[in-house]
Formats: sequence, C-alpha cells, structure tokens
Amino acid sequence: MAKLALKQRELKRDKLVAKFAAKRAELKAVSTDLSRAEEERAAARLALQKLPRNASPTRQRNRCEITGRPRGTFRQFGLGRAKVRELAFVGAIPGVTKASW
Repeated sequence: MAKLALKQRELKRDKLVAKFAAKRAELKAVSTDLSRAEEERAAARLALQKLPRNASPTRQRNRCEITGRPRGTFRQFGLGRAKVRELAFVGAIPGVTKASW
C-alpha cells in the first residue's frame, strides 16, 4: 500500500496538469511555430519555463487505483499487476482468463 501522501501528491499533479493544459499547449505551439519572430518564440519559451513544474504531463505517474503502487501497472485496467492477477483468478475482470496451452 502506498502512502496516502504520495497518492494525494499525484492527485495534486493531475489537477495542475488539467489547469494549465490549454495555456501550455498554446505556448508550445507558439514556441515551435517557425513562421513567428524569434523574439516571440523566445518569450513563449520563457513563459513556458515559468509554469509550475508539476503542470507538465510527463511528471505524472500511473498508479494502481486500489493500492497506489507506482510500478507494474496495466494501463488497460488501471491496476497493479498483483491486483490484476487476484481479480482475474476470482473472475472479477470480464474476458480475462488464466492462460493454458
């Protein structure tokens, strides 16, 4: 089980990413647009650097919805590998069966 503080930090990052998503996309578009003046592009890059670090989507971490485990998570289910295994054996995940050949 992950610490509650780590889960809360991840939720805080999710909110920041959502809050600054539009502004970040606009600044990135300006900074990569070669038809604009170099000064305008440089100003957009500076403004992008002044945004909070946690507003970047690359700082988000996939975590298990049940345990909060940061590693070994399946994107399709949003669960950690151990929980996927437990729930699959019980039959709680539709369409997932134990492999046999």
